Amino acid sequence: MKLPFKLKSNPPAFRASLYITFTAFALDFIFKLVYNTNPESEVSYLLTFIYFLILFLLIRITLEIFIRTYIKNEEERRSEINILKDQENYRREFLGNISHELKTPLFTIQGYILTLVEGGALKDKKVRDKYLRRAAKGVDRIISIVKDLDLITQFESGIKTVDRSEFNIYELIVNVFDLLEFESEKNNISLKLENIKDPLIYVNADQERILQVLTNLIVNSIKYGSNNGYTKVLVEDYNKEKVIVRVIDNGEGIEQEHLPRLFERFYRIDKNRSRKKGGSGLGLSIVKHIIEAHQEEIFVESKIGKGTEFSFTLQKPKTSSTKIEI
Repeated sequence: MKLPFKLKSNPPAFRASLYITFTAFALDFIFKLVYNTNPESEVSYLLTFIYFLILFLLIRITLEIFIRTYIKNEEERRSEINILKDQENYRREFLGNISHELKTPLFTIQGYILTLVEGGALKDKKVRDKYLRRAAKGVDRIISIVKDLDLITQFESGIKTVDRSEFNIYELIVNVFDLLEFESEKNNISLKLENIKDPLIYVNADQERILQVLTNLIVNSIKYGSNNGYTKVLVEDYNKEKVIVRVIDNGEGIEQEHLPRLFERFYRIDKNRSRKKGGSGLGLSIVKHIIEAHQEEIFVESKIGKGTEFSFTLQKPKTSSTKIEI
């Protein structure tokens, strides 16, 4: 039987056992003297020694259990406190970020409307239309942020569904390239589909959601790519059951310290530069939620000056289409 402690020196247990044994032996000695019994019998010494050993073991075990339980409870309390601190910091940072994200378009809208109302620009049709269009862009940005937050909330609360079906992943990538052709040309980025050994690679996933994942990753790659650079997409076998989709660019790259936080809501490496590029700041967070909703994995690798790679796994086709509740 394995004891719940290691047999090593324990001065407190030894002293306590010694004091109790000595007291018991002294009382026993006095008792025998009073009743004229033999106080120096070998049996008495042997019993006293056994009594000491039993006491020592009992006290040793009790102390070990008490100390271990106390330490464990303290560690759990410390861990809970640290988790609460992390959650509080995350909540404070999230509220600060969302406040900042909404404040910019709201102030923009307010500024244009006040100029129209109080500045007398309503009478000038050209100025009025220009200001209204700019105010409308601010409204669109707020709507975009709210929609993305709503989508993330649905995934996190577990009420979003993933509608699986079998589809050709290459065909979906080509569709995304077609949608983003103007954006890539504007940023002087070449879109490449590489490693096409078999153009009929089918996966089992939610086609609409994977379209969103590919769009977000490729748009992100285009925004932060190098001038006359490229964004290429590869599809390879991950294992017998899955494929891996890799989105690679030769852009400016991301410092290693930022990689663990890339998928957090509103996390931006360079806040000023990122806001100039547009977007809600929720794209990568949505990507992560969609991939995790599929019970798949997403990875990121990057080197400054060499580029970034995002990759994610997808299930190969199954016999029939299914609908999974998250």
